[in-house]
Amino acid sequence: MKLIELQRITKHYHLGQTPMTALKDVSLSFDKGEFTAVWGPSGSGKTTLLNLIGTIDEPSSGKVLIHGEDVSKMSDNRKSEYRNKKIGFIFQNFNLIPVLNALENVMLPLQIRNEKTRSAKSRAMDRLSQVGLEHLALNRPDMMSGGQRQRVAIARALVTDPEVVVADEPTANLDLATSMGIMDIMQKLNQSEGATFLFSTHDQRLLDRMTRLVRLEDGCIADGPAN
Repeated sequence: MKLIELQRITKHYHLGQTPMTALKDVSLSFDKGEFTAVWGPSGSGKTTLLNLIGTIDEPSSGKVLIHGEDVSKMSDNRKSEYRNKKIGFIFQNFNLIPVLNALENVMLPLQIRNEKTRSAKSRAMDRLSQVGLEHLALNRPDMMSGGQRQRVAIARALVTDPEVVVADEPTANLDLATSMGIMDIMQKLNQSEGATFLFSTHDQRLLDRMTRLVRLEDGCIADGPAN
C-alpha cells in the first residue's frame, strides 16, 4: 500500500471573481522514505498539491488517500489529529510565533497534544541540538538570522517524529550556503529516521539533491524523465 495516493485530483478556486484551476486531473503516489521535490514555475500548482497532501485543503474532485484511507471521509478532528501526529510542516516564511523563543516554538506541537512539559522540553532540545541551535534555545525569532529561523522551523516540524515532512519552498528566502546547509540537515534526517520529505520548489539548486522529481506545469504533471 502506498503511503500517500492522489487519484485524479482537480482543484478549483477563485481569485477575486475570477475562477482558477490549480490542479487538473493529477494522479500521483508517494512511498515511505522518499526525498522528493514537486517542482515547476510559480503558479504551477506546487503549493496546492502539498496543501492537499497535508490535509489543510480539499480537492474539488478526486481522492487523497493516506494509508488507503480517504481523507474526505475523515472528520475535522481526525484530520487535525493526523496533522499534529503524522505531518511536519516547513514554510518558506518560517511561521514561527514571535513572542516565543526557539525552544517554546519547537515545543508547541507537543504541547498542543498535551504532552507533559518536561518531556516536551527534552524532545524539543534534542531536535534543536540536531540542527545545531541548542545554544540559541532561549532566543526569540527576531534575534536570529533567516537560516537560524529556518532551522528552528525544521526542528519544530520534526519534534513529533512525523511520517511525512511537507516543505513549501523551504530555501526561498535563504542564500546558497545556508540553503545547502539546510538541505544537508534534512537529507541526514531522512536517511537516519526514514521520514518522507516532500518539497515544493522552483529552485534549480535543490533539484540535484532529490531522489525523485515530479514536474508540474499549469496544474498538470509534465511528461518527461523527471516524473
